[in-house]
Amino acid sequence: MDNDLKKPLSTLQWVAHDKLKANDYNPNRVSKQNLELLTQSILTNGWTLPIVVRPDYTIIDGFHRWLVSGKEPLLSMLGGMVPCVIVDHKDKAEDMYGTVTHNRARGEHLLEPMKQIVKQLISEGKTVQEIGKQLGMRPEEVFRLSDFSKEDFLRMMTKDVTGYGRAQFITKL
Repeated sequence: MDNDLKKPLSTLQWVAHDKLKANDYNPNRVSKQNLELLTQSILTNGWTLPIVVRPDYTIIDGFHRWLVSGKEPLLSMLGGMVPCVIVDHKDKAEDMYGTVTHNRARGEHLLEPMKQIVKQLISEGKTVQEIGKQLGMRPEEVFRLSDFSKEDFLRMMTKDVTGYGRAQFITKL
């Protein structure tokens, strides 16, 4: 690949989902729960990252985005199309490097910053259910990150039933 770092984005195009094909070396696996989260992310944020493909439309990065885009509701909502950028590596080794480095560069979520995010969302009045849906977490995961006592958390889970409003509950903590 030449040194023009902007070149892949200049190739951005919407391509028929069925035209793309998976590579035969992707080491990345995603759970069903995270595929559902990926779908929710696209529904909430729109399509923010194009799929990276070779000129023959073999996927280098974005296999899971491609996978969920082939299922409802995304398939209909996107009209069977997915955004792609083309990179033309000189050999398969560069394709493999691209796949692995794209995956590894995304990093991991660290515990303390995730706790701060959950606490901030709760303080802004977001419900445990909404946080769970948007971040792909079960209620017990939100609880572990919230650092609330079990009793306070249970009150938060049932606050709509007990009549507490979001602001009322937050101010009582």
